[in-house]
Amino acid sequence: MQIDLQTLWYLTVGTLLVSASLLLWERQAHPGRARVLGILAAALFAFVLGCVLAMNRTHFEAALGMGAVNILMMLGYLLVLNAVAGLDGHRYLWSSVAALSFLATAWAIAGTHFPAAFWNHVSSIPIALTCGLTAWILLRSRTAQRLRSRPIAVSISAVHAVFYLGRAFIAPVLLQRYGQDIISIVGKATMYEAVLYSVAMPMSFLMIIREEEKLHLLRMSQTDQLTGLVNRHAFFEQASRILRARHCDPVSLLAFDLDHFKAINDRHGHPTGDKVLQLFAETAREQAGPDALIVRLGGEEFAALLPRCDHSQALSRGSAIASRFADAAARAEGLKTGATVSIGLAAPDCHDLAGMLASADGALYRAKALGRNRVETARPNELPLHPSADPSHHQLRVAAMGAS
Repeated sequence: MQIDLQTLWYLTVGTLLVSASLLLWERQAHPGRARVLGILAAALFAFVLGCVLAMNRTHFEAALGMGAVNILMMLGYLLVLNAVAGLDGHRYLWSSVAALSFLATAWAIAGTHFPAAFWNHVSSIPIALTCGLTAWILLRSRTAQRLRSRPIAVSISAVHAVFYLGRAFIAPVLLQRYGQDIISIVGKATMYEAVLYSVAMPMSFLMIIREEEKLHLLRMSQTDQLTGLVNRHAFFEQASRILRARHCDPVSLLAFDLDHFKAINDRHGHPTGDKVLQLFAETAREQAGPDALIVRLGGEEFAALLPRCDHSQALSRGSAIASRFADAAARAEGLKTGATVSIGLAAPDCHDLAGMLASADGALYRAKALGRNRVETARPNELPLHPSADPSHHQLRVAAMGAS
């Protein structure tokens, strides 16, 4: 079935209006991204105005009508570019104004003398460049870096850019070879591609927004709200994955318990206790190494799994955490008390997560018994003992941690 050019214009306008309406509706569900969704919706409305003017351009002087359509379309593409850049908090307002001013000047100077060449070929170049830049920004975007929908969105803008490059540089060659009939074919191909773009581009952008929010909610569910460290559920899941993929690399584990923390809360209040917990989390992140998986197990208890870290390296990092934390707590403004931490290092012969936790926990209790504010290493094959309970109490505690 053949579809005439006018029908394709109407179809493009309809798909653009539907897509813009969906974007405006989605702003309510994604208030953090309401601005970029609004910019993208504005881009689609600019395309709609450009299409309507293009359908009626014969009522205007050739250069004026064609130039106005081209400027409106470029406005739409520049708004798409700004929406994509807005995902990372960037904007290109003045660059966009400069590009539109340059295009308007080009139409005023050269477009009046060569309106057909400008309309059919030259006007495609800034569109291709803008879409190519949009694809590049998406490819480098920090926000979209790990999203499954990013390759789709990049491909849509890249294909659109390639299509318009073809209009600018390949269509003139085909025109010389096959005559004026090729203009009609290129026009219909452009409209078919425009219909696809008007649906695929906003939908791919929505995919990015929704996937970003899904990952944000997942991170929130795996994060301890007070300290920003992973919570117990996430720790056991990620630590098990690290241990399965360890191959021959060493992995160490440190267990932490803040000294006299209940007394800090009782004497100075829970806000002070929260500041101590946050200070320890910050210190541990700085000193444990970039690959460390640090968890708040609950209350004042923490642990750190250290991939590619042997026993002596782990001992050095644990000592650094203890000394830096004590110094930071003594110097911190707003804290009414000093604070220290006792640390247990798992024995080097432990390789499974439950065994490492049990071993490090036993060494931790020895550090408490020997005066606190120190690092103690578990001995190979040592049975960990709770200082105030029997061994079965400790085993139940480790089992409960693993089941959480």
